[in-house]
Amino acid sequence: MEFSINTVTLFLAIMLTGLAAGLCFTWTNAITPGIGQLDNLGYLRSFQQMNRTILNPLFFIVFFGPFLMALFAAILNKATAPQTFWMILIAGGVYFVGVAMVTIFGNVPLNEILDKTDLMASNEQELKELRKQFEGPWNRLHLIRTITSAISFGLLILAGFTK
Repeated sequence: MEFSINTVTLFLAIMLTGLAAGLCFTWTNAITPGIGQLDNLGYLRSFQQMNRTILNPLFFIVFFGPFLMALFAAILNKATAPQTFWMILIAGGVYFVGVAMVTIFGNVPLNEILDKTDLMASNEQELKELRKQFEGPWNRLHLIRTITSAISFGLLILAGFTK
């Protein structure tokens, strides 16, 4: 196997996208259903704390890295492998729209509403309303991220076979 910059960037795009898809899958499969069993205060406090904790440098690498590395890999493959170029570019586009844009314009605004709420000062009715406003929309948006990150990951793997 030849280890060119093209191969290394595609490998990194695949790895980072796989990590992002795995993160999304884990939230969809275990985390949100698990905390969904909690009462309103427990659910909202758990989500609030996870949202605060996940914002760290490693998360940002895994979150933004797939699109950036796919873009770089596509550019490097454009002249020498047109079919690979298109597959990588489509994978990066799917990730950008379905994960990054959905997150920025959908999940993050919901997270910010939750983050600004003093849960301990809220009564049970306020907690119930906040959860109703947050949980369903957040989970639907996250399902989009899970599906599109998995599609992007699969396309990048296929791109690796077209070289």
